[in-house]
Amino acid sequence: MTSKDDQKVLMAKIGAAHGIRGEVRVKPYGDDPLSFADYGILTTRDGKRSFEVERARVQKTVVITKFKGIADRNQAEELNGVDLFIDRDQLPEPEEDEFYYSDLTGLDVLDQTGETLGKIIAVQDFGAGDLLEVRPKRGRSFYVPFTKEFVPEIDLENGRISASLPEDYFSEGVPEPSEDEPDR
Repeated sequence: MTSKDDQKVLMAKIGAAHGIRGEVRVKPYGDDPLSFADYGILTTRDGKRSFEVERARVQKTVVITKFKGIADRNQAEELNGVDLFIDRDQLPEPEEDEFYYSDLTGLDVLDQTGETLGKIIAVQDFGAGDLLEVRPKRGRSFYVPFTKEFVPEIDLENGRISASLPEDYFSEGVPEPSEDEPDR
């Protein structure tokens, strides 16, 4: 990956065609579902294709979008699965304690003792909040909840975060019931 690729930010993903006039369903990433339309030209990661939003409207969990130059359903169907990016420098600086996913990807994850647990390879949200996907040097990746309790310190300047994990975080057994809980 080149340094220019690192500066691209995923804003949305094009889904299925909608209707016969070239509209598509777009899954936006971000707090405001229409924000991807505010940045002008959107591109693919490699920059070989570009898209300009002609109009967009929210419909349930997607944004029905018409891109300039996409005139019919056949053209719209060809766009299914295309990721839409902007350059990182087009985004405003985040507020304190706010982060862009792209800024977190690649950071080292250290435990409370300073030992490296791995690198963040992605930020996921499966519906219950953000999770940092961490890839250790060996073994399978694992998830760390992206909360102040689990991630008390983020040091973008030095490229690392601190993770505060419970002692049994990596155990694969079923937790023992406490004395206060009845046996199941």
